[in-house]
Amino acid sequence: MGNIETRLPVMAFLFTNVFAFSIPLKALAETCEAENSGFNMPILLSVALVGATVGGLLARQRRGELKRLNEQLRQINAALRRQAKIESYAPALSYAPVGGRIPENEVIVDPRKEELISRLKSGKNFLRNQDPEKAFVEFKTALELAQVLNDPIEEKKAARGLGASLQRQGKYREAIKYHSMVMAISEREGEQSGNTEAFGAIADCYTELGDLEKAAYFYDKYIARLETD
Repeated sequence: MGNIETRLPVMAFLFTNVFAFSIPLKALAETCEAENSGFNMPILLSVALVGATVGGLLARQRRGELKRLNEQLRQINAALRRQAKIESYAPALSYAPVGGRIPENEVIVDPRKEELISRLKSGKNFLRNQDPEKAFVEFKTALELAQVLNDPIEEKKAARGLGASLQRQGKYREAIKYHSMVMAISEREGEQSGNTEAFGAIADCYTELGDLEKAAYFYDKYIARLETD
């Protein structure tokens, strides 16, 4: 019995050494490094700290953007109150012709012009009745007619209506395209009617998209136009 008890620790010792030497030294080194590396921990800690720092910077930037946006909205509200121009969400679609109003006794001869006016009115009514999909169809037809008739004033109304219809449907990027068209027509024709509302609508779209930097840019333009109109 004494011999057996003496052999067991010896055999265990030998078995352990044999097992250790049977493992390649590189593998042992990798195992030790993975379990107890003095280099890995600081790297992981550094990554975590960098991530936290970047997250903090982004959060502060976001708070700054929101603060600026809030201040801009206050300025807009004040400007609208001063000018008594607070309107409903639906666009007024009432740009005045450059040469003044068309006399009431003037008869519209071209049937396409009649259809154009009818489509604009219909689109406006659909917007008021919370049916932006049908409004979009009417304004789209109106835009095509206005382009055929080379009527920039009505073209602007149609483009603005299309933008408003898409906004109501939550299609903000498409809406921006049509609101931008209003400004493009203004530049082409050399007159600025409708640009103020277009700046405000584009800013609203970017706000909904979460792009506060672009929203702030267009709100600045909107505020500037409100103060000069």
